[in-house]
Parts: sequence; structure tokens; C-alpha cells
Amino acid sequence: MSGLAYEGARRFVDVLWDESILPVLTEYVAIPAKSPHFDPDWQAHGELERAVALAAAWCRAQPVRGLAVEVVRLPGRTPLLLLEVPGRGDDTVLLYGHLDKQPEMEPWAEGLAPWRPVRRGERLYGRGGADDGYAVFASLAAIAALHAQGVPHAPCVALIETCEESGSYDLPAYLEHLRPRIGTPSLVVCLDTGCGDYERLWCTTSLRGIAAGVLRVRVLEEGVHAGDASGVVPSSFRIARALLSRIEDEHSGRIVDDFAVAIPPARVAQAEEAARVLGAGHWRRFPLAGETAPMGASDLDRILNRTWRPFLSVTGAEGLPGLGSAGNVLRPETALKLSLRVPPGLDAEAAVARLGALLEADPPAGATVRFEPDQAAHGWDAPPLAPWLAEALERASRTWFGRPPAFMGEGATIPFMALLGRAFPAAQFLVTGVLGPGANAHGPNEFLDLPTARRLTGCVAEVLAAHAARDGDRPTP
Repeated sequence: MSGLAYEGARRFVDVLWDESILPVLTEYVAIPAKSPHFDPDWQAHGELERAVALAAAWCRAQPVRGLAVEVVRLPGRTPLLLLEVPGRGDDTVLLYGHLDKQPEMEPWAEGLAPWRPVRRGERLYGRGGADDGYAVFASLAAIAALHAQGVPHAPCVALIETCEESGSYDLPAYLEHLRPRIGTPSLVVCLDTGCGDYERLWCTTSLRGIAAGVLRVRVLEEGVHAGDASGVVPSSFRIARALLSRIEDEHSGRIVDDFAVAIPPARVAQAEEAARVLGAGHWRRFPLAGETAPMGASDLDRILNRTWRPFLSVTGAEGLPGLGSAGNVLRPETALKLSLRVPPGLDAEAAVARLGALLEADPPAGATVRFEPDQAAHGWDAPPLAPWLAEALERASRTWFGRPPAFMGEGATIPFMALLGRAFPAAQFLVTGVLGPGANAHGPNEFLDLPTARRLTGCVAEVLAAHAARDGDRPTP
């Protein structure tokens, strides 16, 4: 047992969220702290520093005995907020979150805007509240709830970075710099993923990786009259479209086998249970337009599509003028930003290299074709649960949500998880989050579901207490 008294912990967490966290989190949402990939002049603009300073000031004011708060800055790198809380024993718990944000992604619904925090009922709208500004507050609130009842926990270190939405390229340097202070964590808690619904604790069992870059196809030195040249000069768009067919079947969306892996049977079984729990709710949460049908033959198939199979997205383009400026011109170049989600276990750097090789080989019509690699981040597959953690998750979910926990992979990428999995192979992981149906991280109308955030805070407290009281770390098969 964790030793945490539920009623007292619930009152503590509710008051802390309502009276202390929400006002500061609301202020945070208003800060356009865009990740460096989306704000190359982030140092001059100072928004990331504002977000870190706001969170650091709140942390310093919390009733957590022995808490040390430091903003760590390595030369030329994004700032990192470091929290250290002493505890019982030598095992360390590492908690993770981030404060950088995705860009605006217009348009938002009437009355909403990315940098305008709006409270509607039990939802806080605005960019970054759910992805992932809440994490630092929930993490420290969970520790504070233990302190309020005198329940022991292990020494805790929290790393709150500001480069995650850009692939966490600064994080390895910070991990190396802080390695003596981090120690060897036996438990990692990450609050940056999703939940299948808002009815239970959802534990993320895997994350896809990403292989990204820009495909450029050039056929002319300058634009020419479309009527004069079409039929003689090949279309750069048609060539780009043909090149994508080397990667993706344009009818089914299936990606060539170069980027696939065998899905472990245990993950298929978890996906089957998630499909049973969620049914069509797994895909109906996406705002499909008109009669658009979801991909996949069944709910199980769609869950596996989203978590263990590679799929391609074109997330941006250049060389295409807006409709109001589109004259009768055969354009010289088409450039497409490609984002290929790759399954756990696939080497992301090798996937980027293979992507470039497939696209650049034997250019159609002799066009100038170039693939510019942009990002390679490995996926992650969680280690088997130790008995103490499996019991703690069951108890936490039933206590705070009234239902047993559920387990499912996520389709997104958190580079930190793969990095930690390699660095600390013996660690246990609790990877979870608040991004449930409609929360729409990265898109318009992002919101934080406040009841879920409060309950998740309580679940983290339960797990931290159980970690300190555990008998052993032997994982289940």
C-alpha cells in the first residue's frame, strides 16, 4: 500500500489546482513560447525564458521541503528547468515535461485563440496548456501531496525542457551535463502523452519515431507561361507526386516494407483491449470533415495503424502560391515537408537515409531532386511492468478514476523516452497524459481537461509513494 489517504489527498490536489496552479497555467498559455524550429530568433524574443521564469517562480513558492529550483543554461542552447527534491533511499525518480509550444495553427473557433487562455466549464483552452505546460505543475503538486501527509518518496529530479517540439536536440547535452545529479533513475514519470478517454488512467506502452525532411523537385530556372510550356516542360508537382508513390501507396496509404517492423504479440493484445474499451470512440474523436471515412478495417486495425505502423504526412509546402496569386504559370519548383512516423524498434537515422535514397534515385524526366533530412527521432517500446508498478497503476486508477487502468501505444514521438530507455535500461516507466478526445494538441482549439489533470496528479502521487514502498523491481513477463 502507498500510505496515501485518498480523501485528504483529493482535497489537497483540488485546492492546489484551483487556487494556485490554474492562475499561473492560465498566464503560461498566453505566452507564445514557440519551440526553436518555429521561432529561430527565440533568444531575441525571450518567450521561452518568460515561460521558464514563470514556472520556476511558482515552483519556488510551493510547500515542498528541500526543493531546489534552478534554471540551467548551456551556451547556445534552450533553457532547462531543473527541480530537485530530496527523499528516502538512493534510487532516483526522474520526472519529465516541456514548456515549449507548437505554432498557432489557425483558424481557432470563435472566441478562442492560441495565445488567449479561455476557461469554459472544466476546460482551459489555449496553446500549450495540455501539451505540455501542465506537466511541471502536476509533477510538483504530486510530490507536495505526499509531503502534506508525511508519506515518503525517493529522491526526485524533474527535467523540464524547452526544445521538445523541435526534437529535443538540446536534451542530450543537458543529460550529459546533469548526469551526476540525475543519478540512475529506477522510475521515470513522463506527463506528455495522450489518453483514450477521460474515464481512467491511460498508460502509454510505446511511441512511434519520426523520419522527416524536405523533398525538393526543380524543373525550371524560373517560372514560365503554363499554356506555352505545359506538355513540353514536366510538372514539378507531378514528379513529386510520383516520387511519393515510392514511399506510400496513394490509394491505401500503406508505406513500403522498408519502414515496417513486426508488432509484438503483447502490444497487439493491449490494442485489442483498448479497442474493446474505446470502440469507435478511438477514431471519432478526430474532427473528420463531411463523409471522410477513417482508415483501417476495424477499431483494432486503426489503433495499430496509429501506434505501430508507419504512415506519411505532408505537413508543409513551398513553391505553391496562394489561390489569389496563382497565375497561369508553370512553377519551377515544388518543395514538400515530409513527416514519416516510424514504428518503435526501427532505427530512425537509417530510416531518414533510406527515405532519401528512395526519393533521389533515378529522378523522373531528369529533374533535379533533392531530399534534405530534417529530423530523426527513435520510437520507444516500454519495458515490462514490475509487479509493484502494475499494482500501483491498478490502485491509482481505481482510486482516482473509479476504473481500472488501460494500456495503449501512442502515435506521436517523445525523443526523450527513447534516449532514456537506452541510457537507463533497468528503469520502470510511467508515461501518460491528458491529451484525450478533442484536446487537439498541435491543432486549433487545444484544451486541457481539468478534472483529468487533477486525477492524474493524484495518480502520480500514488505511484511515487508505491515506488518508495516497493519490495523489488523484478518485471512481470
